[in-house]
Amino acid sequence: MKPSQALAQLGVFGSVAVLASAATWMPAAAQGPAGLPNSPATAQATTTTQPAPIITLDEALARARANEPIFAAAVAASKVASLDRSIARAALLPSALYHNQYLYTQGNGSFNQVGTASAQSAPKFIANNSVHEYVSQAVVNETIGLAQITAASRAAADAAVAAADLEINRRGLTAAVVQLYYSVTTAQSKVAVEQRATNEAQDFVKQTQLREEAREAAHADVIKAQLTLQQRQRDLSDAQLMADKARLDLGVLLFPDPRSAYSVVPPSTAALADRATVESAANTNNPELKSALAMLRSRNLGVTGAKAAYLPDLGVSFAYGIDAPQFAATSPTGVSNLGYAATATLDIPVWDWFATQHRVKQAQILRDAAKVSLSSTQRTLIAQLDEFYAEAAIAQQQLDSLDLSVRTADESLRLTRMRYTAGEATVLEVVDAQNSLTLAELARADGATRYQLSLANLQLLTGTI
Repeated sequence: MKPSQALAQLGVFGSVAVLASAATWMPAAAQGPAGLPNSPATAQATTTTQPAPIITLDEALARARANEPIFAAAVAASKVASLDRSIARAALLPSALYHNQYLYTQGNGSFNQVGTASAQSAPKFIANNSVHEYVSQAVVNETIGLAQITAASRAAADAAVAAADLEINRRGLTAAVVQLYYSVTTAQSKVAVEQRATNEAQDFVKQTQLREEAREAAHADVIKAQLTLQQRQRDLSDAQLMADKARLDLGVLLFPDPRSAYSVVPPSTAALADRATVESAANTNNPELKSALAMLRSRNLGVTGAKAAYLPDLGVSFAYGIDAPQFAATSPTGVSNLGYAATATLDIPVWDWFATQHRVKQAQILRDAAKVSLSSTQRTLIAQLDEFYAEAAIAQQQLDSLDLSVRTADESLRLTRMRYTAGEATVLEVVDAQNSLTLAELARADGATRYQLSLANLQLLTGTI
């Protein structure tokens, strides 16, 4: 799953749009118990000087998993599916219960002969045994059939599907957090670049003013330097705004109040693994492929379960206890009321107006759709593997070139400033050198983020993050 797709699923941009429009909100420390702003005195009293926490990428991922509702729903679905598997397995085992019942029937005034020595009042309802009947029995039931066996297997397959879907959601959330995290680090880097460029422009304005006072440069040089400084100040403001937006985007997933202060630490750059290792990991650990395979197995078992309705089910029941006119182990005549009974049933399906046949066809249709989904997942995995690996390889190759461009541009600016001081270069050459260095530094920041994101996409695809 690409980071942009994961962000669309999580709805991060929609949440942050609301937060960004609330730039005039007061900080959480200045809010009362009901979320309303406190008085200035109360806000000042509750202000703390604790330093902002440093959030690493691993900690950001852990916080996001605890706060993101879609991921929480996937966790719950996986746990429920696991319990369904346990329930289906329990259905294969005999069930036991202790049955107790008292039955009273109106007598008809006559007596029934019980054994050879006594008689008991006869009930009006011929289906009942006596006027007073006590039942206290331990009952064991068991039903054996292909449908029950298939249901247990299918529940296990559904649990595997839920587990794979949970992993898909986890990696989608990871992709979103990684992109947001590196957006913050990139925005911070760009703020630093624009701040350096602004300081450089301010220094150049002072230089041109000094040269103008010494009658070594025209006033046009001062104007050009001031225009450049004004543009740099506007760029710095835009960079700070983008950094604030990026921090809010990530803060939505990390804190109860996304405006909470924090800082991030970019992780060290990892090397790109060789192609064979990446392909092996993708074939083994890709969650989309696991989910598609588990879904196909579940659909196949669904066909088997539907066909099981053509076969008979064997039911066995065993009861031990009393079923007598007295709630006692022995009757008044000394006869033991304790005993046992066993029944066995075999229900053979004969005719159901093609309902079973139609259920089989439904299961086969779902199975065919699962086959198509598996084939599509396999093709997508192959394409994404090539795409992500090529992206990461190119981005890694360009990192050294971007570093060289920054060093070259920095040296060019230094030499151009020296030439301008000596009166051998124009103000336009200095401004052009300043722009070149700034663009090179911004490109290096974007290049580093591009490599980190492409590497993260590849790691998500292979299950190594």
